[in-house]
Amino acid sequence: MDAQSRGRSDDIDPADQWVLNPDTGDYELRLNNSGGDSAGASQAPGPRIPRRREPDDEGNGGRRNTSRDGSGERRGQSRRDGQESGPRRDVPAQRGRRSANGPRGQEGSGRGDTAGRRSRKAPKARRKKALLWTGGVTAFVLVGLSVGVYALYQHFNGNLNTVDVGSVGNKDVITSDAPVNILIIGTDKRTGKGNEGYGDKGSVGHADTNILFHVSKDRTNATALSIPRDMITNIPDCTSKQPDGSEKVIPGTQNIRFNVSLGQDGRDPGCTMRTVEEITGLRPDHFMMVDFNAVKELSTAVGGVKICLAKPVKDKDSHLDLSEGEHKIQGEDALAFVRTRHSFGNKSDLDRIKVQQQFIASMIRQMQSDDTLTSPTKLFKLADAATRALTVDTGIGSPKKLASLAQELAKVNTKNITFTTVPVLDNPAETVHATVVLDKAKADPLFAMMREDTSLTEVKAQKQAAKSKQDALLKGTKAAAADVRVDVYNGGKVPGAAQTTVAWLQNNQGVLKSTNKANAPAKTDKTTLEYAPNQADQARALAAMMGLPGSALKQGTTDAEGLQAMVLTLGADFKGAGIPITGPAKVPDGIQQANADKAECAK
Repeated sequence: MDAQSRGRSDDIDPADQWVLNPDTGDYELRLNNSGGDSAGASQAPGPRIPRRREPDDEGNGGRRNTSRDGSGERRGQSRRDGQESGPRRDVPAQRGRRSANGPRGQEGSGRGDTAGRRSRKAPKARRKKALLWTGGVTAFVLVGLSVGVYALYQHFNGNLNTVDVGSVGNKDVITSDAPVNILIIGTDKRTGKGNEGYGDKGSVGHADTNILFHVSKDRTNATALSIPRDMITNIPDCTSKQPDGSEKVIPGTQNIRFNVSLGQDGRDPGCTMRTVEEITGLRPDHFMMVDFNAVKELSTAVGGVKICLAKPVKDKDSHLDLSEGEHKIQGEDALAFVRTRHSFGNKSDLDRIKVQQQFIASMIRQMQSDDTLTSPTKLFKLADAATRALTVDTGIGSPKKLASLAQELAKVNTKNITFTTVPVLDNPAETVHATVVLDKAKADPLFAMMREDTSLTEVKAQKQAAKSKQDALLKGTKAAAADVRVDVYNGGKVPGAAQTTVAWLQNNQGVLKSTNKANAPAKTDKTTLEYAPNQADQARALAAMMGLPGSALKQGTTDAEGLQAMVLTLGADFKGAGIPITGPAKVPDGIQQANADKAECAK
């Protein structure tokens, strides 16, 4: 058979070459090179398959007439040595050549006889042959796709770099019904071609750009909180995995820049995650870390990122040289844009943060655009670049887990993604202000909003649901302070919190029937107040004193008896006696905000 005929020998229909072997249940490719009469001596090669008995056909001697011309002979069988072939059937042979003079389906033996001539097949038989052919092709394609997908998975899986951060984070958060906190870390490590010339080429990779991306429980909104690298803070003790598998406890450091929470003294991203939790009270579930090279590769993979400049920029440090107006940048220009700090605002890191937020917001819009989502080439380049560029924790350290996380993040509409920055003040300990310190008056309410999963954008349905729930639990009669009975447990991180809270309740609020029960059986993220139905007035009174949100109140099913007390368990969100746990309903004045759905020009 000519290889160029792709499955045909002369006029042999390929449908006749894919046949079902009833003994194995598989389709087989049968190549009969003779092309002779189907009723002739050239029988289809291969094993003979026992024929299943057919139901008797009346008037046919107990045998079913299966021939097309009513002769009683079965197609594909011949007599050998004058004997019947017996009750057996061969795997069907391929169809013979068409006659030069006769219609399709007739044999052209050249002998002038009609004994071996095949009559035209019924439509049903042709459909069956077509189904056999289609089934064979479909099976081949499916196998091919499976191999391709597996190879693609292995390719992307081989790209990823992972870090085991131990007990930090939450490995099950992707599928759980909970908010998601992703810490995005941009390091100043000069890895990659051409990056050695940027500043400190020997940097171990500090936490240069930091964004805590908080996605709400119902996936309707998200808040991207930038943390200034030059903010003075306390870095807690942390445990870092060593190359040999052992663990090393790295002592904490007081009053130091945030950016040394990574790289310095061997600190890994888990140390940065712990530092963020210490500052905000929000526990990062996962981290994603990128370096200089990642910015260049990702911006190129999406086909460029649109930016806008309110004035021309020519920066000798970052090498950014662009005119005023709109541009689409990628590669080296994209890296230069996010690194520039002397060309915008007051030339501080805080103004560079705003520029970086604009760039990331534009990249998000580009990734979700039809231009990207409908292009298989761009999607492949983006997935390939992302997996090569990212270093992640082992909790999301596979393409499948990253895809699951991406599906959750993609549920958020870009118009409900808000960028903001941790409120800070110039460091009063410096005459030349090179660093900043936390502005607690503004930061604490902002952190509380995020901990309470309160959107910084107007998400009407969520706000109404939260308001309705709190109204139902917090509104109503309140018991007198002297009638409130409560046992206080410490399930948070503030040492002695139960004792200080009881002292505050008794001395400042008049709740004399409060008792310190010391440490709770287990640590907890959220402060809760458990009470019986007939203690609802006491619960409302205590919630008002403590500043507890409605979500903290947990009502039991049976009434309290006698002198039974309520149970107040202080969680990680507890900051101190007299400090309200609940966050404000709207963003406090003076908080910087930018919406991901709106393009702004860098000034």
